[in-house]
Amino acid sequence: MSGHSKWSTIKRKKGAIDAKRGKIFTKIIKEIIIAAREGGSDAESNARLRLAIQNAKGANMPKDNIERAIKKATGADAASYLETTFEGYAPHGIAVFIECLTDNNNRTVAAVRSSFNKYGGNLGTNGSLSFLFERKGIFTIKNEGFSLEDLELEMIEAGAQSIDLDGDTVTITCAKEDFGNVNKKLIELGIEPEEAGLKRIPNDTKKLDVESGKKVLKFIDILEDDDDIQFVYHNLEMTDELAAALE
Repeated sequence: MSGHSKWSTIKRKKGAIDAKRGKIFTKIIKEIIIAAREGGSDAESNARLRLAIQNAKGANMPKDNIERAIKKATGADAASYLETTFEGYAPHGIAVFIECLTDNNNRTVAAVRSSFNKYGGNLGTNGSLSFLFERKGIFTIKNEGFSLEDLELEMIEAGAQSIDLDGDTVTITCAKEDFGNVNKKLIELGIEPEEAGLKRIPNDTKKLDVESGKKVLKFIDILEDDDDIQFVYHNLEMTDELAAALE
């Protein structure tokens, strides 16, 4: 059950360029804090916290950092984060969906609006672009010697829609409703994903020439550098030519 994964094409080829460990840790810590604050500090009974810790481990976050984040969430001075989203168009008509966790919504709104204005984008109203994206479960795991054929059979049974192999990285995609089943099956198999979560996958992608594509990716980089922004989804197709130009 191999297949083309739009998520891996759009995201992973650019991952090495975007990987800034400090920024990644900041975003994961905020997710741990809000998960623990809303559902308690016991990961066994708090699915969201359990997933956040799983992603922290996948990013090689030290155990002490994880424990401090959980303690911070349950303390009297814990920050209160608001979950909010923005939708709009990047330059050249590329659709962008932004998910945020912020302790100051006015600051976040101003920063996002400024980025759209500065780089020639167009910030829309909430719900205006949601039809362009579908929420799917995405699991990224390292191929560490297990049988891909056996994994494929187990994942099909759990509800996986596609399995994409790129080098030593395996990306499993499933419907939103099957996320829990696939995650549970991976745990049963003793496989810990590097990253797992519900992602917004574009229903269709849009190709641009290299220079236009680089301009869009610069804009997306600016957004991703903002500590208030957790994820930026877009429908730009990462062509081989564009990927090569970024190396």
